[in-house]
Amino acid sequence: MKILVVEDELKVVEFLKKGLEEQDYEVDIAFDGQMGERLAVKNTYEIILLDVILPYMNGYELCKKIRVKNQKVPIIMLTALGTTDDKLTGFDSGADDYLVKPFEFKELIARIKALTKRTSGIIQTQNTLKISDLILDIDKKNAQRCGKIIELTAKEFALLEFLMRNKGRVVSRVEIAEKVWDITFDTGTNVVDVYINILRKKIDKDVDNKLIHTKIGQGYIFDDK
Repeated sequence: MKILVVEDELKVVEFLKKGLEEQDYEVDIAFDGQMGERLAVKNTYEIILLDVILPYMNGYELCKKIRVKNQKVPIIMLTALGTTDDKLTGFDSGADDYLVKPFEFKELIARIKALTKRTSGIIQTQNTLKISDLILDIDKKNAQRCGKIIELTAKEFALLEFLMRNKGRVVSRVEIAEKVWDITFDTGTNVVDVYINILRKKIDKDVDNKLIHTKIGQGYIFDDK
């Protein structure tokens, strides 16, 4: 698997290159945004790891430029900028995942494997995600199943998008709470379960092919199998 790493900090580059090559990945390095754009357009990569703060062109701008040329390649942003607004900006730019520095290398590998595994099962255009007969419209912020428009609140939409982007992977309540609500789960809230039930009623009601499944003691998995 060929990976592009766009990062200007030499120590981080050496750490990533060494670790990824030990996992049998082939690694190309770009030290600034302009070089990253040239390589991303010229070559074919299975995944791109992208820093936000880069010379000549920041990671958000670069991500948008890559998305104009390539809607399918998974992009993970690796950055010290970890506020909710930073993450939202990253996702709005077209990133598939967002990992805050410092991070454990094994977590990065898990994210890479999850993204590359599920991209083959998702049909994604610039403005929609499609799994089975469910279509999520990124612009209109609604869903459609069996030809019926499903209106979603902002949080319902965020949760459904997160589940769809993690197709085929069990996600825990803790991870959902952190990624969608930006909270830790020690609050004792059952907000995740409540919203999962709401989504089920909206997208899985009256259809045989259920998409949201419960893994007892583990969390939830979104899958059409």
